[in-house]
Amino acid sequence: MDFGKSFHRILILTMLLSLGMTGAAQSRRELIRARVDSALSARYYKTSYDTNYVVRPEGKVTLKVRLNQTGNAIHAKGTVNDIYSKADLETSHKTTVAVGATYRGLSLGLAVNPAKLRGTYKDYEFNFNYYSSRISLDASYQRSSTLAGDVERNGTQRMESGDLNMNVLNLAGYYTFNHRHFSFPAAFNQSYIQRRSAGSWLAGFSYQGGRIKTTDELKTRNPNAPDVRIDVGHFGIGGGYGYNLVLGTRWLLHFSMLPTVVVYNRNNFTVNGERKKAKRMRFNMIFNERVAIVRNFSSRFFAGATLVMNNSVFDDDVVVVNQNKWRVRAFLGLRL
Repeated sequence: MDFGKSFHRILILTMLLSLGMTGAAQSRRELIRARVDSALSARYYKTSYDTNYVVRPEGKVTLKVRLNQTGNAIHAKGTVNDIYSKADLETSHKTTVAVGATYRGLSLGLAVNPAKLRGTYKDYEFNFNYYSSRISLDASYQRSSTLAGDVERNGTQRMESGDLNMNVLNLAGYYTFNHRHFSFPAAFNQSYIQRRSAGSWLAGFSYQGGRIKTTDELKTRNPNAPDVRIDVGHFGIGGGYGYNLVLGTRWLLHFSMLPTVVVYNRNNFTVNGERKKAKRMRFNMIFNERVAIVRNFSSRFFAGATLVMNNSVFDDDVVVVNQNKWRVRAFLGLRL
């Protein structure tokens, strides 16, 4: 028996089997990739809308650069033990630069806050936005120690950054009735294109909740400063209207408002351990407003800006709490 020839045959056979297995593995990966792409394409191009009004853009991939800025202002007042107290407070504005990519409706992004990289911004904020033909949702959670402003109680006390801690959650959900002709995504994430002007009645809900309280640092700096805590929690339901105005073939202007009537609240205002709860309110609502402008330079390039606001108005004879949360976004995009 020629051992060298046998070994040579075994080596060739092993290489052929290995190449065959590699080829089979590559074929399986290509098959899986093709099936996934087919499923995403079928979902992406599923027609539940009137293509005379709304269409999907050309291309599989959308690349986008965004500049975002957010802010939050809180106003509260109340009378505790016949002493009137008032607070007018605002967080530092948060500015981020973000890049993102979308493939067949699936998105991935990365945001950078230059001030946080420099160590000058210490707050934390998380934003989640979902826009589809029928359902839209805006959610934001903010943890801030930069809340500053004036607190009035037997004189005016200036609250500096670090004197107060705030944790607040904002939610707003929409249902679009005329979803075959009117598209929120066309205005806010550009996954659709609005071809003709259309509007829709909306139904939805709002929630604002959180807490603001003074810190130990304030007591250390000013032992006579009042110990203040504001607790906010209110849920509302309501309806509104949105409209997409198409100008020519390039411009889209959007405006929508969803006022909601609060059906539950747990607002209270505490000063030096004395707590007052909100009574039955005379005016108790949350307003959600959106504005957008989009310019399609061609089938590939687009740019625009959006504004999303959540405003609350709560008024009774004991506790009044107002919150104004906003986010401005400018963007530039490319479709491939």
